[in-house]
Amino acid sequence: MNKIKTFRYHIATMVFSVFLCFTACKEKESHKQKTKVPEQEPKNTMYQSSVFTPPNGFPSGIEGPAVDANGTLYAVNFERPGTIGKVDAQGNAQLFVELPDGSVGNGIRFNGQGDMLIADYTKHNILKVDMDTHEITVFAHNAQMNQPNDIAIMDNDILFASDPDWENSKGQIWRIDTNGTFTLLETDMGTTNGIEVSPDNKTLYVNESVQRNIWAYDLTSQGEISNKRLFHTFKDFGMDGMRCDDQGNLYVTRYGKGTIVKISPKGDVLQEIQLTGKRASNIAFGGSKGTTAFVTLQDNGNVETFTVESPGRSFHMMNTNR
Repeated sequence: MNKIKTFRYHIATMVFSVFLCFTACKEKESHKQKTKVPEQEPKNTMYQSSVFTPPNGFPSGIEGPAVDANGTLYAVNFERPGTIGKVDAQGNAQLFVELPDGSVGNGIRFNGQGDMLIADYTKHNILKVDMDTHEITVFAHNAQMNQPNDIAIMDNDILFASDPDWENSKGQIWRIDTNGTFTLLETDMGTTNGIEVSPDNKTLYVNESVQRNIWAYDLTSQGEISNKRLFHTFKDFGMDGMRCDDQGNLYVTRYGKGTIVKISPKGDVLQEIQLTGKRASNIAFGGSKGTTAFVTLQDNGNVETFTVESPGRSFHMMNTNR
């Protein structure tokens, strides 16, 4: 009996050992799977445009993209004219505010206090929106303007507005001081449209859509301009809004061509980004690092997006200088 018991004991011990070995191997394999080296990240999509908001969410004249200090994107004419739309990080858009009766927005900027400033081209106003209460007031009004179209802003909150006369292919430039006073800076220009300030606040850029010229001016801290010079010209298609990055490169929307052209501070073309839509009306920068470009497309009624190397000038201004 003792021999039989001893034999059974050895058999049981062997079976148990095999079971432990099998279990240990499975746990080891499982651990390997859990600690597996992640796959390589997707290829860099720098300058590769993709659809951000659904088509036709902004069916009438989408324009004026701008990003606030919290990273939220806004654009004019959400679902219908006379509104401002708000877009979250996933590209979902909703109504933010309705403008006063008869007012229709174009360019949007944010001042040092975080207020939204809107070029109201139908009523010749610069509107101001309190972002907390959503109260809308008239910051500045000038009946002598054809229209305030696009607007640009200095670090000290001095504004500039392009003022096109589309019917006669002419235009002007206005300055709007912090007290709401208008000053005519230049007249008898071509069809003034996109307008922007350089990161060092020493250059003002203005384009003429019909004539396809971009002009540069020296700019003082008081908003005075001088030394007008031709910065860049195109041989075909129009232009609309423009924005600088914090390195001074200028991103220009090519309306009708469906591209964004990146131009160095010296006026050299560095990059041309192909879009899905053709009627690019304006551009803004945002995202967590300020390197995400948002482009409004009027033919598709939506926003497209791509990434760049350097943060947008307005993003840098809101998050660093203020």
